[in-house]
Amino acid sequence: MASTHDHPGEQAAQDPIKLISIRDTPLSVDEVLSAVGDDAAGGTALFVGTVRNHDGGADVDELGYSCHPSAEDVMRRIAEKVAAERPVRALAAVHRVGDLRVGDLAVVVGVSCPHRGEAFEACRKLIDDLKHEVPIWKHQRFSDGTEEWVGA
Repeated sequence: MASTHDHPGEQAAQDPIKLISIRDTPLSVDEVLSAVGDDAAGGTALFVGTVRNHDGGADVDELGYSCHPSAEDVMRRIAEKVAAERPVRALAAVHRVGDLRVGDLAVVVGVSCPHRGEAFEACRKLIDDLKHEVPIWKHQRFSDGTEEWVGA
């Protein structure tokens, strides 16, 4: 009798990377969720990063994201690595650049896999590696008039 892992739906898709983008326009959770939809996926995990109103004990008024021209290529390489290491059926990642306000979406990533645990693990690996490796810089402006640059 064949094991359940022999079914094609239990394995990574041939081309799981559905959407990789850096944009200066508002992001859509629905777009990412739609991009990672797959009939063989039993689990889909999303991460939505939003601009919060504080950082390091200071009130944040707004921030701006900027990136190196290679940033989207780096995102794609990270996505390819995550997909190669896990049974990813579909994967998507979008990041915003430009000026954002508190509550705006800064990043949305999604991963679908045959099972929920795999989806959670792949999504966490994807967002953690994007945050640490993609050359995107955050310029925070605080209520007290100070500012700070943070980035990969």
